[in-house]
Amino acid sequence: MRIALVSTCAVSTPPAGYGGTELVVAELAKGLVESGHDVVLYATGDSTAEVPIRSLFETPVWPPDDLAEQRHAAFAFDDLRKRDIDVVHVNHACALPFRFTTPAPCVLTVHHDRIERLIPHYEAFPDVNFVGISERQAELSPEIPFARVIHHGIDTSLYPEGSGRGDYVAFLGRFCEDKGTHLAIDAAEMAGMPIQLGGAIHGIDDAQRYFEREVRPRLARLGERATWRGELSHEPKIALLSDARATLFPIQWEEPFGLVMIESMLVGTPVVAFRHGSAPEVVEEGVTGFIVDSMEEMSARLKTLGPFDRARCRARALERWSTQRMTRDYVDLYRELVERPYGAIPISTDGVARHGAQHSAR
Repeated sequence: MRIALVSTCAVSTPPAGYGGTELVVAELAKGLVESGHDVVLYATGDSTAEVPIRSLFETPVWPPDDLAEQRHAAFAFDDLRKRDIDVVHVNHACALPFRFTTPAPCVLTVHHDRIERLIPHYEAFPDVNFVGISERQAELSPEIPFARVIHHGIDTSLYPEGSGRGDYVAFLGRFCEDKGTHLAIDAAEMAGMPIQLGGAIHGIDDAQRYFEREVRPRLARLGERATWRGELSHEPKIALLSDARATLFPIQWEEPFGLVMIESMLVGTPVVAFRHGSAPEVVEEGVTGFIVDSMEEMSARLKTLGPFDRARCRARALERWSTQRMTRDYVDLYRELVERPYGAIPISTDGVARHGAQHSAR
């Protein structure tokens, strides 16, 4: 098949640091090419995905800017009018108004949690085939006619098994209240364990205030028992996760997926996560981690963690979270659309075409 992938213009594809959507798009592009499909990718000019890349912006537009995303999408769809494409797969809501410029079926992967102002926008495009990234995400936005739920996948060869011999627990992610950075520090302190953190402050006002109010004082209080490594590229990130005894994921919001969890599992490090968002779908109790409901339960779990079967954790992660599995799931969807080029996939009575969701657990 001939497939057009439209990434964002906010971050390069794949990203050098932070950028979950762009990493997934790059992995999908790679998987599609390895499966024998022709791919063109619309992304920033500094993107390094190993497929033909077309770009309007040479470098990322940061912070994210919806007007820039509209120009990026307009450029992509104008270029697509000159191409013979079977499927167009976009990854930002701003791209939808331009989908009428091509007869090819359109897929949109929704990468965010429920955003009220976007619900009527999505409802205005009933011919678009929406993909959710977790069952919980789809459950919280029943108005969106999801054609599939497809969990993310990544290149598992980039995540060798780690030892877990470091005497610390890890936190990796944006420093913000939603991610619960301060709670990870508290849980480690309550359990009497050192913590090492990878991440940065994304944003200026609220994020900076949060960091100064909640994170910096805790780092100062713990001293040498709390190490902030800053925002990490791939190799330092793997080192952080590989040596950790556990990765803490104390999210305070309905996280639609959470790549950090599967990155940790792939190196054999269990995830201890709060029961929010996709965490109960991603974490398998006692196999790849643990789901907890409070700070006290998280710290207690750390105290009683004991020897953990890291090989079993990694083996299960390899089964569930590979680029190949994700690619197969998307190709299944694309093939069905090519056979029905003039309409979206019929939706089941509960509002979600669940027949594709089981692929994510393979």
